[in-house]
Amino acid sequence: MTERALSFGPVAAAYERFRLGYPAELVEKVLDYAGTPVGEALEIGAGTGKMTRLFAARGIAVTATDPDPAMLAELREHVSAETRVGALEDLWPDRQYGLVYSASALHWTDPAGRWPRIAALLAPGGVFASFGGPVEPADPAVRKAIDEAQAPFLESAQVPSPDGTPPEDELQWPGTELEQSELFADVRQVVVQQRATLSADDLVGLLSTVSAYLILPISVREQVFQRIRRVLPDTVELVSDHTAHLARRC
Repeated sequence: MTERALSFGPVAAAYERFRLGYPAELVEKVLDYAGTPVGEALEIGAGTGKMTRLFAARGIAVTATDPDPAMLAELREHVSAETRVGALEDLWPDRQYGLVYSASALHWTDPAGRWPRIAALLAPGGVFASFGGPVEPADPAVRKAIDEAQAPFLESAQVPSPDGTPPEDELQWPGTELEQSELFADVRQVVVQQRATLSADDLVGLLSTVSAYLILPISVREQVFQRIRRVLPDTVELVSDHTAHLARRC
């Protein structure tokens, strides 16, 4: 998991180009939940800033953190935000924020001490928010074709639930851990739907930024992408629903 978490820097420009953005509705859900104005926020695993720019556009001063300086360099090309190089485990609670959030990155953090670290970064009553969800072809036949094309080299590109919660369970991770933590209360889970249509080439570009492929040897990675490209239709509709988990520091 550490290798996968630190695999994105060499493809920072492609990450910015091909990764889907986030729906603005997610920000609305967070701010409605907060109930009071949020002045400052800390982002864990900001990447190239696709979520950073949405919160910054609402006038929130975002401190964007990421363990990879190349990702933050790309972020600064697109949004004005204070940046810090470092994983959650590297952050000292020298300031407390009204909001701490993580978009498609919380699963990379060390589970040992994760929630005490996040709580220490939050002001009392402050809000924690996490967003995540798989990006998959809407057509089951296309999903099957991709799985079969990559099967000789890769079983799955998805990141499994960090605590083993089955996908059919009503409450998903990290809501499961938040509910068990005495540091947080009022845990909520909401889903915001997102659909997108990409060309076959752009879908391969998106896959080229996925950690499961990035850690493959280059020659194998190129072979996998060639196999996938051959089975894709000209355009692919994607399902990219985002599950948001919200909680308040006790």
